[in-house]
Amino acid sequence: MRVAFPAKQKEPSAFVAARSTGELISFVRNNHEVFGTIVKILENSVIVKLSKADARRIGAASEMTVVSHKHYTVTE
Repeated sequence: MRVAFPAKQKEPSAFVAARSTGELISFVRNNHEVFGTIVKILENSVIVKLSKADARRIGAASEMTVVSHKHYTVTE
């Protein structure tokens, strides 16, 4: 017999709760500051769309990348 337990749901931090898709963020990767737009918000990170030029500068395989909530700032 197999018993399954529901996943514990925790409240997101105020910073994460305030994020929305379409926001512009900046972060540093491979010693380059790059900018991108939030496409999807996850529990511990965001999926970001970069420009082709920024993707090339940081050596990303595509124009999409994952960035931890701890490693970006929201630009205004």
